[in-house]
Amino acid sequence: MAGTERLGVALVGLGGAVATTAVAGMELLKRGLTDTKGLPLAGMHGLGLIDYGDLVFGGWDLYDDDLAKAARNHSVLSDTQLAAVSPILGKMKPWPASSNTDFCKNVVGSSTKRAKGLRDQVNGIRDDLEHFKKEQRLNRVVVINVASTERPVNLSLPQFATPEAFEAALDANDPNISPAMLYAYAAVSKGIPFANFTPSVAADVPALLELARRNGSPVAGKDGKTGQTLLKTVLAPALRDRALYVDGWYSTNILGNRDGEALNDPASKASKIDTKGAVLDSILGYKVQDHIVQIQYYRPRGDNKEAWDNIDVIGFCGQPMQLKINFLCKDSILAAPLVVELARTLDLAKRRGESGVIEELGCFFKAPMTRHGGTPEHSVPEQQRRLMGWLGKEGTQATGGTERVRG
Repeated sequence: MAGTERLGVALVGLGGAVATTAVAGMELLKRGLTDTKGLPLAGMHGLGLIDYGDLVFGGWDLYDDDLAKAARNHSVLSDTQLAAVSPILGKMKPWPASSNTDFCKNVVGSSTKRAKGLRDQVNGIRDDLEHFKKEQRLNRVVVINVASTERPVNLSLPQFATPEAFEAALDANDPNISPAMLYAYAAVSKGIPFANFTPSVAADVPALLELARRNGSPVAGKDGKTGQTLLKTVLAPALRDRALYVDGWYSTNILGNRDGEALNDPASKASKIDTKGAVLDSILGYKVQDHIVQIQYYRPRGDNKEAWDNIDVIGFCGQPMQLKINFLCKDSILAAPLVVELARTLDLAKRRGESGVIEELGCFFKAPMTRHGGTPEHSVPEQQRRLMGWLGKEGTQATGGTERVRG
């Protein structure tokens, strides 16, 4: 049921497959046309999480299609589902986005902010958030980045070291400042919660982490853990605990949506492979010599991603064995519910007075951020335990699936 408060969820990449699926899914839920399967925290009551019916969506995109048209183009939901929510989605259009093709070459749209420099772009982002909050009569706002993957950035540059250095670089239109950083800065400098669901560098800039701590902005990231890496971080702890030595792990996947198109650029792909490939050694406690991760853009597949894993393990008496996994999934159907839950949990953190990195939300990410640069936890069972403890439900499990929410 909807409550008395309204939370604005401002999505960077509102016209993308993940964002349109999240918006459409919440509209279907409000109308009783779907249930809460796939929403990990749907069964958590009495913890202060805002109701699904109280989420209000807006955001930015490089393409100005209304969300009904965008959702049809992405072909994630059924025709019946789209028909049910198109009257609402058809009224929603993204705000012009910040863009820099130096950071993401393969996704180029025409709906961009007209600004003289980086500072003006930040001011434009802030203005959008203020207008969103006022127009929709929102109590609070969170910002979540679900845009296309940007190329890597060197975080050791001096302009990223402190808030003061970053401010100076911003005013100097430093070419090393990416669009993802602009959104993160616009949020955390105003105390607004921010999550980075992409592999791009955003709030993990040291200067922005310090700003988040100073200004009371909870942050989380990065790169949503949805399919292949989710299974990897479930299986690896079991293999470790049974003393089955992982001799090699070959992972490859194909996808054809806009994210796949962005990753067809080698620089953007490098960011993604970095977050996907870092988990095994941390969980197992040793370096897997032959850990191979591949991502291929295959246009006909659309949002229907397919992943293959071949795992070579050595057991008792030195005997070799193999596991083979073939996972066919809709990427956005896995990702969209996590975006929704991140909005709810970051809002809870804000109301609790927490700021900086919320490590307990690491279960949602391939490359979880840590508060003091420590080694992140990747094992799903341990991540889940920490999340439940943070929520105040130690030792329990969410039981979503049949719950319905009305707006």
